[in-house]
Amino acid sequence: MKPGTIDLQQENELSLFRKSVQTFAKKEIEPNYMEWEKDKMIPREFWKRLGEAGLLCTDIPEKYGGVGAPFIYSALIIEEFCRLGYAAVGVNLSVHSIVVAHYILNAGTNEQKLYYLPKMASGELIGAIAMTEPNAGSDLQGIKTVAHYDEEQSAYRVSGSKTFVSNGQLCDFVVVVAQTDMTVSASRGTSLFIVDIPTEGLSRGKNLEKIGLQSCDTSEMFLEDVLMPSSSILGGLNKGFITLMMELPRERLIAAIGAQAAMEGVIDLTVTYVNERSAFGQPISGFQNTRFKMAEMATEARVNRAFVNECLALFAAGKLDTETASMAKLSCSEAQGRIVDGCLQLFGGYGFMTEYPVARAFVDARIQRIYGGTSEIMKEIISRGMFGK
Repeated sequence: MKPGTIDLQQENELSLFRKSVQTFAKKEIEPNYMEWEKDKMIPREFWKRLGEAGLLCTDIPEKYGGVGAPFIYSALIIEEFCRLGYAAVGVNLSVHSIVVAHYILNAGTNEQKLYYLPKMASGELIGAIAMTEPNAGSDLQGIKTVAHYDEEQSAYRVSGSKTFVSNGQLCDFVVVVAQTDMTVSASRGTSLFIVDIPTEGLSRGKNLEKIGLQSCDTSEMFLEDVLMPSSSILGGLNKGFITLMMELPRERLIAAIGAQAAMEGVIDLTVTYVNERSAFGQPISGFQNTRFKMAEMATEARVNRAFVNECLALFAAGKLDTETASMAKLSCSEAQGRIVDGCLQLFGGYGFMTEYPVARAFVDARIQRIYGGTSEIMKEIISRGMFGK
């Protein structure tokens, strides 16, 4: 990760920070990750260790409990976890530190910032966002969760159902997307509510079964007349859609970074494997097919790395637009799918065995083209930027 906007001193600092993240992963994740995958849950104690190490909300200002580092440091944490094959940790952490924390930082009241952000940075509170619904995925204008104002209670009654809530089992609060004005389009009548857990009327379903990201807890949530005061609204009444749209470049950039790091990590694994594994009296790396295939994948990964670095530089300068971020997510996630599949093929039968990291990388990669906006939605956004609506 070396955008042209950073100088040698910053590059050295980033290198030292990367090593510290790797050391943390070696000590805290590597011995436990397979157990977490079996348990389908990352333990709460690990979140507190992340906080103690300064790896939560790293780019949140110090006055709100963060480290106050540039965004690239937070991106590097996600990058290293994904490169090392711990994608579920990367996803959970992204939702908490990159998505939810920045909704609160950029759209919250001072009271909301002072209460939630320091506790998120320490790992005391785990955040989640409930956006997707059973019948509304990438199209947020199709949401059915509603919030009616109750004059007698001087509060909103929120009702609806959500699904695919990452951090859903462990979270201490959840940002819920709901319609507050049904007389206008969802883009003009949507609000965000910060709902603390437990709250009467909110229940969470079981930990959903997935083909990948096993240790990333993912839940359904059900809201039935959940009373929420106006002070729980995040970003202003009927301003929820605008708040969500403002944060999309950051979210899609971090998704691209995770995909990029994962493909680089699996390439490294495969280079090692084909050098060590022999067939017909020679290492697999000696066959032209292996060498050419690896050359193709390494080239594709490097091209995407250049684009990711460009996007990081644009983001640091406040110039990363939604279309460009969508290009990065589309390109990196699609490349990740191709590369992980190609690497698994070179592992042969062993690539199909779950104890091999390449098998886990294969199933973990599949969601990248779906969450945060599907590849098809990315293409729609990019084409609208080119041709208009």
